[in-house]
Amino acid sequence: MENGRSIVEKFWGAVDSNDFAALGALYAEDAVQEWPQSGERVVGRANIIAINQSYPGLPVATVRRVTGSDDVWVSEVSLSYGRDRYECVSVFEVSGGMIVRETDYFAAPFEPPQWRSAWTERS
Repeated sequence: MENGRSIVEKFWGAVDSNDFAALGALYAEDAVQEWPQSGERVVGRANIIAINQSYPGLPVATVRRVTGSDDVWVSEVSLSYGRDRYECVSVFEVSGGMIVRETDYFAAPFEPPQWRSAWTERS
């Protein structure tokens, strides 16, 4: 059985290649995906894949980091939608080698305020 890191890495690879069959194979049939910022919950693999297939222009994902253990894994990803970019943190819960729950948080980048520059550095 695959570990969570491998599943998350395959997930982002499938998103980048628009491989919906591969993406669907990673979700449990009764998986749940949540987007707290919009208050939406998608229930079931079929609905999750239908949204991805219908999405007008999936982003290019650049994975910055995948970390976790056992059944909870987190990815930090930059999502490029052409001229727009969002930073995304996704929390994946894995059971039996499949994604059973996914929670995604999205944020647009912003310029840091000047007053903090004495204590920070740009990444």
